[in-house]
This record gives sequence, C-alpha cells and structure tokens, in this order.
Amino acid sequence: MTHSFTTRVYYEDTDLAGIVYYANYLKFIERARTEWVRELGIDQARMKAEAGTVFAVRRIEADYLRPALFDDLLTVLTRVESLRPARLGLVQDVLRGETRLFAARVELVALGPTGRPQRLPQALAELAASGAARPDP
Repeated sequence: MTHSFTTRVYYEDTDLAGIVYYANYLKFIERARTEWVRELGIDQARMKAEAGTVFAVRRIEADYLRPALFDDLLTVLTRVESLRPARLGLVQDVLRGETRLFAARVELVALGPTGRPQRLPQALAELAASGAARPDP
C-alpha cells in the first residue's frame, strides 16, 4: 500500500537559485508521514498524552535527483519497507508528475516517556504490516 500526499512549492521553499532548498524536502516528507499516520486513524497527540509514545527519525538516507521549482505541484509517495517491534522503515519519493526528484529511506523509532525505544503502538504495527510491509526478524 502506498500513501500519496500532494503539496505545492511556495516561494519560501526556494533558495536564491529559484530551486527548492535541500532541507525543505525533509519537511515535505515529514508532512506526508504525518498525514499517512493520521489517515491510518492514529492520533499522535492522544498517543503522546495517553501513553507517552512519540515517533522520532532514527536514520535517513536521501538522494537529491532533480530540482523542484517554485509553483511545482509535488506528490510524496510513502510506503512501508520494513517493520520491527520498535522501528518502522519507510521509502518516500517526491515526484513532479512522473519524474522522481527526491528519494529517501527513513527509519522511525517509537520512543516512550523516558526517551527509550519501545514497541510500536499495536494499531500502527498492524496497519503497517497490512500495508505490504516485510517484517524483519
């Protein structure tokens, strides 16, 4: 299962050269992950308030392939690549039409109230697993 999120490039997203500033791709994929989790029916604010659980990016690998420009309409695709008890591996691509501009592998970890890793919330693990994740040993 692939989640799709659409966003537009605003002037504030660009640098002096008129292309998307490299760090803003991380914002685009963060927004897409937030919307994906929301569409799965998971309320992150409630999860934090009730269980003290939050998500953090543990690792990210990013490839900048082509520049996005002011006013481009972008699509961010997110899919689950791997699933472990406390970690979720995602692949995220940013496209302009059919052209892939940015590719990332993101590893998320669930953290408890003390900041230590803990198991993913069961609802998320089940939903992610049903979304074509390949469980890791």
